[in-house]
Amino acid sequence: MTSASDQKTISILGSTGSIGRQTLDVLTGLDRPMRLGYISSNTRIDLLEDQTRRFRPYGVVVRNEEAFRQFRATTSFSGPILCGDEGLQEAAAWEGNDMIMSSLVGFAGVLPTLAALQRGTTVALANKETLVSAGNVITAAARRHGAVILPVDSEHSAIMQCLAGEASTAIDKMILTASGGPFRETPAAELRSVTRAQALRHPNWSMGAKITIDSATLMNKGFELIEARWLFDIPVEKIDVVVHPQSIIHSMVEFCDGSVKAQLGLPDMKVPILYALSYPERVRSDFERLDLAAIGSLTFYPPDYERFPCLRLAFEAIQTGGTAPAVVNAANELAVSAFLAEKIAFYDIPRCIEEALRKIDNVVDPSLDDILAVDAETRGFVSAMVN
Repeated sequence: MTSASDQKTISILGSTGSIGRQTLDVLTGLDRPMRLGYISSNTRIDLLEDQTRRFRPYGVVVRNEEAFRQFRATTSFSGPILCGDEGLQEAAAWEGNDMIMSSLVGFAGVLPTLAALQRGTTVALANKETLVSAGNVITAAARRHGAVILPVDSEHSAIMQCLAGEASTAIDKMILTASGGPFRETPAAELRSVTRAQALRHPNWSMGAKITIDSATLMNKGFELIEARWLFDIPVEKIDVVVHPQSIIHSMVEFCDGSVKAQLGLPDMKVPILYALSYPERVRSDFERLDLAAIGSLTFYPPDYERFPCLRLAFEAIQTGGTAPAVVNAANELAVSAFLAEKIAFYDIPRCIEEALRKIDNVVDPSLDDILAVDAETRGFVSAMVN
């Protein structure tokens, strides 16, 4: 039996989102339960209130100021209640944390993740935009403070599992698999009239709105190749993308002797979440098992960079380096938000990104201040475009 002193404490930044909710579900099934530190939400205060009652965290953060005031006025929760981006950073840097789950959406994840790493806290990273925008700063902070970053994305979790026991010098290639999204077989001409509802209808995964649109444009995969470059310290020339509609193989690693390792599983985010929470151990779960005979066949084909220019733009950005990936991330966030608000068309998303890449000056070896400034400049530029 596990004593209270043996328990680790985890804070979940973004507990009311898809990954945050699934993390709480996984925590309830662990045979060695973890204590809950801070949980957070942007505006979903009703769900946050429910989570405080069910899971009894140490404290909460409400990012949106108006939602914070409403929560404070109505909640029965008696622990610390923090507000805004500053509150997220304070929660991430809380000395009681053994781990944080960074499942915030967008650039908002950068500073809290950095705050946790600077305290030497282990970060389970489900926020793609953190490494996309600030990979050099984030990985340098992890090295400097002896902190560990554990990937939660199914693709990067798969690669980490394939690399177990392998020398980095033996790696020839990392192969990220992509479902292809809802439009993998849609003719290019029809993509110009894609609606919000169509783009939110992913064939394999149940995810939040922003990441679902990123999957439809294949920007999600572009972000993942940038993440892989930083997580595994590998040149982008050694990272490949292949479309795999069944989403059963989550990624592969090819080695110098010609061997290829692949990690397989059903498209269920609880598996990589559990792996990150229990790492370096594996713990038993009651999740649904993979039945290859029932699936029958697995297929693969190369991505179409002409029909899905977002993937091409992500490749170009990481090859350029500097603040180019931060420009891509900020422009994509603004453009996806505008598409979800039905202000722009589906194909306007890559147009906004490409225009921002052309117009925003690149900083070759950026500091955190450079990244923050370029992020703000890009958002202003794209906001003017979409409005």
